[in-house]
Amino acid sequence: MTERQRRQRGAAALAGIVAGVCVCAAGCSGTGRAAGGDRAGDPVGILHRAADALVEAGTSKARTSMEMATGGTRVTIRGQGVYDYRRQLGELKVMLPQDPAGTSEHRPITELLAPGALFMKNRGAGVPADKWVRVETATLSDGNLVTGGATDPFAAAEVLRGTRTATYVGRTEVAGTAVRHYRGTADLAVAARDASAGGRDSLRAAAKGFATARVPFDAYLDDEGRIRKVRHRFSFVNGRGTEEGRETEEGRGGQAGRDARGGHGGPGGRRGEAVAVASTTLLYDFGAPVDVRLPAPGDIYAGRIAED
Repeated sequence: MTERQRRQRGAAALAGIVAGVCVCAAGCSGTGRAAGGDRAGDPVGILHRAADALVEAGTSKARTSMEMATGGTRVTIRGQGVYDYRRQLGELKVMLPQDPAGTSEHRPITELLAPGALFMKNRGAGVPADKWVRVETATLSDGNLVTGGATDPFAAAEVLRGTRTATYVGRTEVAGTAVRHYRGTADLAVAARDASAGGRDSLRAAAKGFATARVPFDAYLDDEGRIRKVRHRFSFVNGRGTEEGRETEEGRGGQAGRDARGGHGGPGGRRGEAVAVASTTLLYDFGAPVDVRLPAPGDIYAGRIAED
């Protein structure tokens, strides 16, 4: 072999080594982008783990809004409070909209959220001001995703466990925090199957009670995989479940639910008509102190609740 041939072969070998290093570097760099850049791996898998990321975070503050538009009228119910994801306990102050004439202000309803139960204070309808109303969420046709006028923040996250299809939309900001925006559709029956023990029955009820178990959503996750904002679009059939609701509080849920679902104080809608509700949950200030205490049995109202 001549000297020239040896130099050419050495150059070729060096080029191969450099190419290999570049491929490795590109692979490592690509992994880094998946962790902290614009493309965050498999969207479906990431969204399946979003609820677990909240459990790891522990607690947060929350804002909620629930909107329904039908018959040319829009109703928005807003809430604000705190949530403990490890204990699955939360407290929200839910503000009902004015009556259509704008002449009546509703007092905020205090809602305590717990696995399988919703507690409401300032419920009205003949309930003493110092008493709580307890609702078993598994008995509600929507699993309390809509009835309380606010979606339980952890339930909102667990809906994403049922993600069937999702796409990565891109980078944006929520309340000054950099987030990744995902858009997709979840299946409530799948979410119920994979949910925590505390949320399984409620999601199973919602899967059966809504007009469709398919829930379109937009989710915004920070670089730690925590939900900063999630917006679900639920669809229910107007009038479903109202017969049993005339007999028990569990069937109707309360004033907040009726406003969200088009009942008293909210836009109506023909019986049997599919109605869409958009529920938005905003999570922030992770690690905030949360001290939620459920009512003692003696503080829970046991009498009949009047129709509003």
